[in-house]
Amino acid sequence: MPPLRRTGADREAEGPDYAGEYRLQACLGAGGMGVVHLATSASGLRLAVKVVHEQYAEDPEFRARFRQEVAAARRVSGAFTAPVVDADPDAVRPWMATLYVPGPTLADQVKRSGPLSPAELRRLTAGLAEALRDIHRAGVVHRDLKPSNVLLTDSGPKVIDFGISRPVDSDLHTETGKLIGSPPFMAPEQFQRPREVGPSADVFALGSVLVHAATGHGPFDSDSPYIVAYQVVHDEPDLTGVPEELAPLVARCLAKEPGERPTPAEIMAALLPPSYEATAFIPAQRRPALRALPVPAQAGPGAAWDADTPVRAPAPGPAPRRRRRLRRGPLAVGAAFVLAAGGTVAALSYAGGPAPAPRPPAEAAKAFSGWQTALQKSGEPAAPACALDGGALYCSGRGIAAARLDPATGRVLWSRPGPADAFPPPAPAALAGGRLAAVSATGELRTYGADGVPGWQRTAKGGRAEGAHAAGDVLVISDGTAALRGVDAASGRELWHHALRGHQYPVPGAYDAATGLLTVTEVLVDGRHTRVSTVRPRTGEVVRQQRLTGQLSPADSVRGGALVLAALNRDGMAEALVRYGLADGSVHRSVLPDLVDGPSLAAHGDVVLLLSPSGRLGAVDISGPRGRLLWDLETATAHLSAPVLDAAGARLYLSAPDGRLLAVDAHRGTILGQTTPRLHDGRPSSPTSAVPAPSLAPDRVYGTAPDGSVFAVDAGDPAGW
Repeated sequence: MPPLRRTGADREAEGPDYAGEYRLQACLGAGGMGVVHLATSASGLRLAVKVVHEQYAEDPEFRARFRQEVAAARRVSGAFTAPVVDADPDAVRPWMATLYVPGPTLADQVKRSGPLSPAELRRLTAGLAEALRDIHRAGVVHRDLKPSNVLLTDSGPKVIDFGISRPVDSDLHTETGKLIGSPPFMAPEQFQRPREVGPSADVFALGSVLVHAATGHGPFDSDSPYIVAYQVVHDEPDLTGVPEELAPLVARCLAKEPGERPTPAEIMAALLPPSYEATAFIPAQRRPALRALPVPAQAGPGAAWDADTPVRAPAPGPAPRRRRRLRRGPLAVGAAFVLAAGGTVAALSYAGGPAPAPRPPAEAAKAFSGWQTALQKSGEPAAPACALDGGALYCSGRGIAAARLDPATGRVLWSRPGPADAFPPPAPAALAGGRLAAVSATGELRTYGADGVPGWQRTAKGGRAEGAHAAGDVLVISDGTAALRGVDAASGRELWHHALRGHQYPVPGAYDAATGLLTVTEVLVDGRHTRVSTVRPRTGEVVRQQRLTGQLSPADSVRGGALVLAALNRDGMAEALVRYGLADGSVHRSVLPDLVDGPSLAAHGDVVLLLSPSGRLGAVDISGPRGRLLWDLETATAHLSAPVLDAAGARLYLSAPDGRLLAVDAHRGTILGQTTPRLHDGRPSSPTSAVPAPSLAPDRVYGTAPDGSVFAVDAGDPAGW
């Protein structure tokens, strides 16, 4: 077929004149991926021709998906869809022509004329159930059924737009960690287990579509897609306004578990005998625009969310390298911005005993009731970062250098202002003698007493501070150069300042109070080895140093005198775990059962918990040379904080970008409970900002949220959060 042609060399904005042999007459609509034009075939058939945007025509992955869309649309082409007339997915600008179906979308009809009558709703239910039965018989899962993808015609509803559908037998699967769909009409499993989405997800979407048709809004309604996602997974649907005779059937469609939803055939059977009141819907003719409509720009990170715009995971960056993944990949994950909760888990546990028993009734009566404090009350809020030191809770935030809160009540005992940096500062570093140090993003280091009285301060070399690491009564400071410096916490006196033997750009890490040693790591220039050193903080003396194989990324803390590090390949995927003994320099390496994308680590004995950026969490036993997977949990929440284990290694706590605090049974890999989101203007923390980790006390957990608040919950009752 002839290639797409344009009206002129410099008139790109007007788009092409032709798609194959079809002259494009007018624009029917535009979306993020393409423009739909009205056209006429040689025999006089009116066609709707979808032409993809030029920027996507160069993307091999998009072309593959477009081929899949064409194949899926052809497979289901029939009475309940717009039949495919022609297509060329290999054209310079890929296109597909379907029969033009006059009639409004369900979204337009409800917006213009209000909810459907009970009779019209019953007929819509039957028609969409028949359509889904036909689509599923063809071996296709639509995955994006929503009001804007339903056309109302005098012969019944037509389902359109198979752009993200997936044939059951297709080898083009959803990429790991990538979420595709429209949140108000997505099933819980689309947020939790996107690779396992089946026909029952379309039935859930049907339930949401019917609620919208009956009431003008969905069963889960919010201006924020993050809150909608949470509601879909955890809350009961709002069926207020759904006709009484249809409400039970709609409720079954909206069951959380796929197996509890009816099939399309069962929905049709439930509607027998047919209602003769449900006369045919005679729509007004949809009139094509007389002039081409402007194509909207692709939504950026700060754009307002449109309920009819599919949510697609952003690309990880410019020209990403392809990462090798094993075929069996319970832990192999990629980055994605997905904010929902819940998950599934393999029914495995590791030796270490059961999770703590529920609190007895008498003790429960005395349970900690919790509190929430708005630490930041002006400016652009962001999640504060906090640290516990004995009985004191210290926090910092945007515009707040340091503050002390009463752990029992949340009352702010004192607060000291700081620079309103673009990124919130890290948590204050608790020092020996009841002092703490706060570092701003500009490199300014300030210290405070437990009473909030300012102490000594200094500015890092070059005006930049990579970190201040508390090591007993010494603060070890890195300013991004080859040297480190040790500063006495009480006086601010510099104890030493030099480059460490064997290091060029050392990175201070975890401090082990039991041995009095600070760990320092550095990936060598060859990218295949890492130098690990233990240092005495008071003198800067290197006690032990070893050159270990692999690009190693350390955990944030030392447990049992050992530091655990993840061995990463050239693509940033963890392929092994290394346990390094600080006292004796022992090295134990355990190969992971699968690759894991750049994980954060938490360890207890021989068990290491790995958290990927996309929210996949797993536990691996590293006692042998090959790690053994104990359980695998999809939290369905990306960009979580670093994982924090309690002292017994029984529970794991994480903070989410939307302000939720999650508790996970570290023995079984199940989510024990989570708090509600605490958003600022419906927005979570920026995915470019690190989410502060929670702080643990024996009987309570302290979390922070993007609305600028700090809160505390009872550690003994996650289910009651």
